[in-house]
Amino acid sequence: MLTEERYRIILQRLQVSGIVKLQELVELLGTSESTVRRDLIDLESQHLLKRVHGGASLLHRRSEEPGMEEKTFKNVQQKNAVGRAAASQLRDGECIYIDAGTTTLAMIPFIEAQDITVVTNGLSHVEALVSKNIRAYLLGGMMKSHTKAVIGSIALQNMDNFRFDKAFIGTNGVNAEFGFTTPDPEEALIKRRARQLAERSYVLADASKFGEVAFAKLFDLKEAAIITDSIPERWRKSILEKTKIIEG
Repeated sequence: MLTEERYRIILQRLQVSGIVKLQELVELLGTSESTVRRDLIDLESQHLLKRVHGGASLLHRRSEEPGMEEKTFKNVQQKNAVGRAAASQLRDGECIYIDAGTTTLAMIPFIEAQDITVVTNGLSHVEALVSKNIRAYLLGGMMKSHTKAVIGSIALQNMDNFRFDKAFIGTNGVNAEFGFTTPDPEEALIKRRARQLAERSYVLADASKFGEVAFAKLFDLKEAAIITDSIPERWRKSILEKTKIIEG
């Protein structure tokens, strides 16, 4: 198969699924792993995709937010590891904030703390919490259709009615220089306010988020601990100089 034909097939598969595994491409293209790796390096150099651990993903613009459906099937095992570690930080009787997003959603099945109260801006989150008989409040405001997150001035006003023992916040990027970032400035405002209202804050991020920079800054790394499944070695030293890391 010609190189150009392999490129076309790789990009077509990415358009369909958003992310593709290396072994899947080896079988699809009928070629060696080393050839597929070279193809991914070439396509990344042309800014047509982004290499991730074990495969490749679509290249998103800094201001582009992947939808809930797309993110749900990405890095599932890693998100579960992060979610389990996050849930282990909870203590009986606490009042907490859980941010919208698939990584924060993954912590809910692992919650074992009793008599907790949760405030969230995630529609999927409040449904999951209620199904576990956990006392939950959903912020009012404008709901983003593709991320199921409540945002806007009404949501910010709602938040000021609460104070939290702990806040668990999602992010699209973790960078030693630029801090925590997300594509949507309005979501950034909600996340920033949650941190301000919490006695202790945690940002949940799987390994793929390290080194990434999105459009809108949440806050500096020193302002929250990071809960992750693992941190790539090339980022470990610079991140640890700024904040605490809890690995699941």
